[in-house]
Amino acid sequence: MPSVLGLLEAREKKVREEVARLQEEGERVRAALVEAESRLARLADARVTVAEVLAEPTSTVAEPVASAMTGSVVPRWAEGMTASVLPPDYQRIMNVLESEAGREGMCCQQLATALGLQAVPAKVEGLRSKAKRLVERGWALQVRPGVFTPLGTPAG
Repeated sequence: MPSVLGLLEAREKKVREEVARLQEEGERVRAALVEAESRLARLADARVTVAEVLAEPTSTVAEPVASAMTGSVVPRWAEGMTASVLPPDYQRIMNVLESEAGREGMCCQQLATALGLQAVPAKVEGLRSKAKRLVERGWALQVRPGVFTPLGTPAG
């Protein structure tokens, strides 16, 4: 017959194991709780920030600055605008057109040569397309078919 002390020791061992298991589970639950509370705080902060931004008047939001980038859209010319708002390729074309040689009018082959490009059909047609876009947007004039001058130059 087992002794009373042996039975108590066996029961104590069993309860200690259960306590250790529950402590491990409690630590896991506490860690999960801390993580969930952190996510909740971030979501609440985000909601408050969005509500503040949406509550601000739209006039305080800064408009994007138009900068010259390759592949960007050529803006329509307006009083006071300079060629610096144009994409780099278009700036180069305008610089050549505004030069002494360009004021008389230049065909696209002359433009290609002035820009240091080979006067091959692919380059010339690319320049023609860009020059026509400058005409459409009010930056240049087409005085004769294929001949371009800067805006404000009398057609000759």
